[in-house]
Amino acid sequence: MDPEQERRRLAGRLAAIDFALPGSLGRRDNVCGKPGCRCKADPPHLHGPYYLWTRKVDGKTVTRMLSEDQVVRYQPWFDNAAALRDIVRKLQALSVSALEQAEGWRDSASPR
Repeated sequence: MDPEQERRRLAGRLAAIDFALPGSLGRRDNVCGKPGCRCKADPPHLHGPYYLWTRKVDGKTVTRMLSEDQVVRYQPWFDNAAALRDIVRKLQALSVSALEQAEGWRDSASPR
């Protein structure tokens, strides 16, 4: 595909992105400290699931617990963030390629 066509395609994908939550969403199932609890049975029945949203704020890790309803409601925002990162990565690679072609460089490691 022509680099300009690819740039326009990526710009269109970028324009279609709605809210995007930074960080990551994880799921945890826990074992507690109570002897004889169901989480220590064979097979174990762990406590959870607990959903954790982790991100950086001013250089510090911040974690919030989310309910299952919140995960369902905000999963599209996490998906949008992943799509945004993918688009930016592709646009950056396309930009490097366009620069190398414009300058006649073989690759970014060995400019003339």
